[in-house]
Amino acid sequence: MKHLTLAALGLALLLASCAPAAQKHTATLLAMDTVMELTAYGPEGEGALDEAQALIQELEGLMSATDPDSQITALNQGQTVTLSPPVRELLAQALELCGATDGALDITIYPVVRAWGFPNEQYQVPDPTALAQLLERVDYAQVTLSGDALTLPEGMELDLGAVAKGYAGDRVMELFHQAGVTCAYINLGGNVQTLGASPDGDPWRIGIQDPEGSSYLAVVEVTDQAVVTSGMYQRYFEQDGVRYGHILDPDTGYPADSALSSVTIVSPSGTLADGLSTALFVLGREGAEALWRSRDDFDFVLVGQDGTVTISEGIEDGFSLQGAGTDYALEVVRR
Repeated sequence: MKHLTLAALGLALLLASCAPAAQKHTATLLAMDTVMELTAYGPEGEGALDEAQALIQELEGLMSATDPDSQITALNQGQTVTLSPPVRELLAQALELCGATDGALDITIYPVVRAWGFPNEQYQVPDPTALAQLLERVDYAQVTLSGDALTLPEGMELDLGAVAKGYAGDRVMELFHQAGVTCAYINLGGNVQTLGASPDGDPWRIGIQDPEGSSYLAVVEVTDQAVVTSGMYQRYFEQDGVRYGHILDPDTGYPADSALSSVTIVSPSGTLADGLSTALFVLGREGAEALWRSRDDFDFVLVGQDGTVTISEGIEDGFSLQGAGTDYALEVVRR
């Protein structure tokens, strides 16, 4: 078997030309199963980074499905929990996304994820009969959130892994803003989020990795945006010569087979970008385009297994194929 860690790959390149006079403060931490890099500019940046690290660790302690002391673990064990405001807020946003994607994102898929061995890296292909039984427990529509209480049917388990880093990014950006930071970027293990423009006043230039190699294939220019990528190349295992990726289709319980190699979402909301990067990978190109046409709060970059890169028109002016991307054909989807 072969395993590639999420921390090692993903949306890993951040390209920016920064004014040398700007005060740059950086911090690195290990949280949410990945290496996170935080950068803030200006005199307020140093103190804000300390607060941001504490915030991220607090959120992980509340939301991790693998932390025995988290509120999510308590819910999964059938305990009655008074939800903390961050957990309640993220659950509400996540359930809304589950509905908006018609279940392509489903936060109740954790029993199936565990059956594949992804949380503890004990990889295996589940028995089809057992997998079918586990799929009966997957249905976000059966989860009821009312105030600070959540009702979870017996045998159902939650996993916020598809949205937790995005939510953490949103909260960090709020913290930076309140602290007076006006220029910052963070890379939460492939979830890049920016505050303002780069120190020289230009947009941040974010590199999107080539899913077929270690170099990058494109650059997207953003200001005050989150840029989040999902792809099977980020975490997978091989068994009997077959590669199995970590993005599971809630309908089948098997790795999504959508003819896409990666999906990148650009949005002001890190939570939305995080959840949609997974959902659109499951939906495939046609479903992704349909969802995009029904909303106005995100743009996308779809890297197809056929060697085509498809982008939505909202990022066309700030997008360019570079590096390995020169071998791809570019298509622009318009409304």
